[in-house]
Amino acid sequence: MRSSGRNSRGSGSGGKNYRGAGNRRDEQQQRAGRPRPEERRYDVGGGPKAGPKAGPKGSQGGPKGSQGSQGGPRTGGSQGGPRTGGSQGGPRTGGSQGGGPKGGGRGRKPGPARPREYEAQIEERNRARHDKPRVKMPKTFGEPEGERLQKVLARAGMGSRRACEDLIDQARVEVNGKIVTEQGLRVDPEKDEIKVDGLTVATQSYLFFALNKPAGVVSTMEDPDGRQCLGDYVTNRETRLFHVGRLDTETEGIILLTNHGELAHRLTHPRYGVRKTYLAAIQGPLPRDLGKRLKSGIQLEDGYARADHFRVVQNTGKNYLVEVSLHEGRKHIVRRMLAEAGFPVDKLVRTAFGPIALGDQKSGWLRRLTNTEVGMLMREVEL
Repeated sequence: MRSSGRNSRGSGSGGKNYRGAGNRRDEQQQRAGRPRPEERRYDVGGGPKAGPKAGPKGSQGGPKGSQGSQGGPRTGGSQGGPRTGGSQGGPRTGGSQGGGPKGGGRGRKPGPARPREYEAQIEERNRARHDKPRVKMPKTFGEPEGERLQKVLARAGMGSRRACEDLIDQARVEVNGKIVTEQGLRVDPEKDEIKVDGLTVATQSYLFFALNKPAGVVSTMEDPDGRQCLGDYVTNRETRLFHVGRLDTETEGIILLTNHGELAHRLTHPRYGVRKTYLAAIQGPLPRDLGKRLKSGIQLEDGYARADHFRVVQNTGKNYLVEVSLHEGRKHIVRRMLAEAGFPVDKLVRTAFGPIALGDQKSGWLRRLTNTEVGMLMREVEL
């Protein structure tokens, strides 16, 4: 019983001795000039992360140490091991005496900042490396001249590039008289003759329009007397257009406008004989041989005039609507022929110029010709 009492008192005194030993150690550290654990600064030799971690874990034993003597804080100590700088099993960052190879803080000290002049030189070198002028390669090594055929066709309105490639695959495209079957052929739109299904494609910057001229409009682009003329319908066009042939003031119907001089010249030249079709309103009754007389030729003051085709379209009592086709383009030719045959014209409308028909186009409306229509016109005059 006594021995157990001594043991209990010994254990109690041992606890006091533990605290007393700690106090004596603190007194010895004070005499040696060392600060007490709660007075130490733990940012000595530590990196940028050592300061914030040192405060809460350093004084009087943090969560992983007891009162700084055994297993003290994780920063700063007196006798550090190879990786620690604390007293016994201390921190992993630098302490007062010794530190391991990894002591002295986890974060390295940043190196000296580079001067601004050096940074500017680096930036200039980078820019110079990327801003070098392109080297002009010889033609044998550079891009071949011309444009891809499918691109030219697409720009001319023949469809999308994929659709134009299909036209080439189907052997429907000709360049300078030769059928093209390979993709990627390069052409010069200004010089090469391109055809699709035998029709020339207008790849140049030409414009082609069809106007349904109303009655009372003068067939000229400018009228000095201030009358309504063809130029009033194309005033907003940047390119100068001119009319193909003429219609007298009282005649209605289709008239072509373009800036293609050669095409306009050939369409009106007697050599190519482009047919024009008219509807004329006359009074009857008509003899059966009227068409035969017109086809055989009517004598006029400036020579014979012959019709290529004649037919009666409509008959209501004495009112007749007849269709006359001819390839001549003399002034008032249809009116003079019918008047010479004994049937003056009450109203005259031109319904077709070559392969271009008026259709249901309203009076005074201007429309752009399609590429197919332009191709048919060019084929008509061997362009």
